Amino acid sequence: MTDLLAHVESIWQAVVPTLPTFTVEVVPSIDSTSSELMRRARDGLVDPVLLVTEEQTAGRGRMGKGWHSRPGQSLTFSLALPLAPADWSGLSLAVGVSLAESLHPDVRLKWPNDLWLQERKLGGILVETAGSGEGASAPRTVVIGVGINIARPDAGVVATGAAAGAMAPMPPAGLSEVRMGVTAGEALALVAPALVRDVLHFGVGGFAPFADRFAARDALRGRPVRLSDGSDGQADGVDAQGALRVQTAQGLRAVHSAEVSVRPC
Repeated sequence: MTDLLAHVESIWQAVVPTLPTFTVEVVPSIDSTSSELMRRARDGLVDPVLLVTEEQTAGRGRMGKGWHSRPGQSLTFSLALPLAPADWSGLSLAVGVSLAESLHPDVRLKWPNDLWLQERKLGGILVETAGSGEGASAPRTVVIGVGINIARPDAGVVATGAAAGAMAPMPPAGLSEVRMGVTAGEALALVAPALVRDVLHFGVGGFAPFADRFAARDALRGRPVRLSDGSDGQADGVDAQGALRVQTAQGLRAVHSAEVSVRPC
């Protein structure tokens, strides 16, 4: 707790000029930071908040996978703020770009929401929204959950509970491999202010301003890939909405579904 709390003030000071009602909360343990903020959002939360925990006991990842954190060994947080982009497509990619650029030059992005370090999973992103506003342009509360390994965990710790038949998780990596001695609090201070700025930027301009930045860190482009539906092809970057382009024997395919996993062959 002490390490995380030591960085709260600097994060708050960096963000509050842009978001005057912004708050940072640190808790020792919670089921899931995203689940908690989604509960608040459904109850009418509108003020932006960053919720950080030392230990997460029932974390949620993409496609029903779990994400559990250990005190001092990982960074787990969720950011909630109101947002009303013209198009929500590509938000998880924009979040990934922001995190990767803040963490280390060697961090790459595996579509749609994984942070990679040296071909291994460093972290993951889960984006959810809630709100009661009417109309496509009405502001909703977006909850962005982030889990980043600080120390390299044992295989199987990062992602558990995958559905039967799902592809096995990639071996994990830890940020301390390239940032020796980094703490969870220091990593939070690295990523949080920039993440708020980039999410607000997305709210104005959508994915377009992030397209070139994503391409610079795209871990899959030009590589043979296999989709969880059994299809094979070669990854060819992403389109204007952030969909993965895959060149298959049947032609170019745009992969949008959040229920599709992609692995390099």
